Amino acid sequence: MADVHDPATRSRNMAAIRGRDTKPELIIRKGLHARGFRFRIQGRELPGRPDLIFPKYQALLWVHGCFWHGHDCPMFHWPKSREEFWQAKIGRNRERDAETWAAARAAGWRCGTVWECALKGRGRLPPGQVIDSLALWLSSDAEEFCIEGQCIDSAAYPPA
Repeated sequence: MADVHDPATRSRNMAAIRGRDTKPELIIRKGLHARGFRFRIQGRELPGRPDLIFPKYQALLWVHGCFWHGHDCPMFHWPKSREEFWQAKIGRNRERDAETWAAARAAGWRCGTVWECALKGRGRLPPGQVIDSLALWLSSDAEEFCIEGQCIDSAAYPPA
């Protein structure tokens, strides 16, 4: 199916998508701050400019949008227009995520990812459960952390 918007409308819509202070990021920040965790935001000096930095816990956290980072979940669908462009763009984002993760781990940081589908969509988890999981990870010695939504569509995403 071709794009339903003209190029100018599509450009305006895409330009309005924020790269920081997204709704999932704000939920995470508010929940962790309420539980006493203190952090910095968007560390430009660190690999991949993580969304949250926890120096006390030597931990970095990224809150990834499922579309932009090509998450294998029901919230991600390949665009039907400009398919080659989107495959190259999202493929490069995935490569950059892996490089960033490796660089941060090599520098001694603990790394975590919260996928957008954990907080939005049909398979979302209760925000308190996501915050509890993050708090548990931050207080533990675990080196890596990842939380994602539950796959609801069993036909497209059968359980492993």
